[in-house]
Amino acid sequence: MSAAAERVEVVLPGKVEPEELQLRRGPVPAPGPGQVVVRMEATGVSFAEQQMRRGRYYDQPPFPFVPGYDLVGTVEAAGDGVEVAMLGKRVAALTKTGGWASHVLLDAADVVEVPEGVGAAEAETAVVNGITAWQMLHRKAKVRSGGTVLVHGANGGVGSVLVQLALSAGIHVIGTASARHHEALRVLGVTPVDYRNENIPARVREIAPGGVDAVFDHVGGPGLADSWSLLAPGGTLVSYGSAATRDDTGSKQLPVLKLLGRVWLWNALPNGRSAYFFNIWAGKALAKDRFRARLRADLTEVLTALRRGDITATVAAELPLTEVAEALRLAESGTVSGKIVLVP
Repeated sequence: MSAAAERVEVVLPGKVEPEELQLRRGPVPAPGPGQVVVRMEATGVSFAEQQMRRGRYYDQPPFPFVPGYDLVGTVEAAGDGVEVAMLGKRVAALTKTGGWASHVLLDAADVVEVPEGVGAAEAETAVVNGITAWQMLHRKAKVRSGGTVLVHGANGGVGSVLVQLALSAGIHVIGTASARHHEALRVLGVTPVDYRNENIPARVREIAPGGVDAVFDHVGGPGLADSWSLLAPGGTLVSYGSAATRDDTGSKQLPVLKLLGRVWLWNALPNGRSAYFFNIWAGKALAKDRFRARLRADLTEVLTALRRGDITATVAAELPLTEVAEALRLAESGTVSGKIVLVP
């Protein structure tokens, strides 16, 4: 790494419009013991950042901060205690914040090597989206081959990965999406439902009269009760967002508290079904080493599935980090399928 190297990062100064994000330049940090400096090759725009700029992400840090939930890049420097063999490796990491930067300082224990033959942008689409999808499907819902699931937003970032992971596990998938995405979903093997023009509960009951084994719901709001009602005996509802309240004002914690309240109530009912509110970071209640090991194992599974072709990357657009405002606007438009990726 050149002594003259400069770090460029995007700062979110407060509740601002995308054009008011700030670029900050400074020296590249030096790694301490057990740390690596990763030169970013790809980072993403997820729903979390869309909420953070509104001050609506329920556990975001105080302003100002550098957003960026995940990244893929090359290890350029390593501190004491880190294997020299890591230098030059392409790695992926879940960061929650800090990924929107040209160089990122990380603990070496938090990075996972990207398999040979998998490109940076391709791998980036599968980091936070892939871990989320994998853990919801295999650690929470635990649906077996031959089962049936309902995936809301089947064409979205998490939804598109979740659909493919489920199909590769021999699970039947019903997916909600607007009509323009239906043909692509049918090609994959998904039974699409038009969330704009169809009665979702009625249509799902036509397809699966006995109910579904799991529902994955990022929408929240009043429709969450419909998701619960569509479960078969023994089924699982996994709620992982509240997109329905994206533009609400007031407390950013209230939508999540309402979700948690419903989940608690439904689980208290003696009906043989279960509900979860899923958040990757909830696992931090585990011992730190165990939490890290689980993240690394699950991200390795996802990247391996990507290399095998069980899932394919859907990159909606690649834009330079300096054009982050345009990238955020595009992500918030709801007009694209897949992940918006920022590159150096």
